[in-house]
Parts: sequence; C-alpha cells; structure tokens
Amino acid sequence: MDLRSQRVDTVRAFGTVSLVAGFMTSLLTMSSGYDGLKPHILAAFLILTGIALRIEAAITDRKS
Repeated sequence: MDLRSQRVDTVRAFGTVSLVAGFMTSLLTMSSGYDGLKPHILAAFLILTGIALRIEAAITDRKS
C-alpha cells in the first residue's frame, strides 16, 4: 500500500468521524431541549469539516 493511498484512507476516516460527531451533537442538543446556540455552531463546524475532508479525499483519490 502506497503512502498516498494510506493518506486518503486516513483523511476519509477522519471526515466520517467528524460527520458522525456533528450529527450526534446536533441530535443530542435538539433532544435535550437546550436553547443555546453554541452546540449548534459546534455541530455545524464538525459537519462542514467532515464534508470538506471527504471531498479532499475524493479529489486526491481521483488523481492517483
């Protein structure tokens, strides 16, 4: 397994973990009835980071 392939797999895994963490944060915040905005901002940041990492992995994988 070459270095680029390992990097793509790692980035894709971190993206998936970030997406799951963002969605779980959002769901737990909505179900708890908390009215603050900070957890929703964190969830949005995690989701956007996860999407960006997945896109980066897809572009890098396509080049190889």
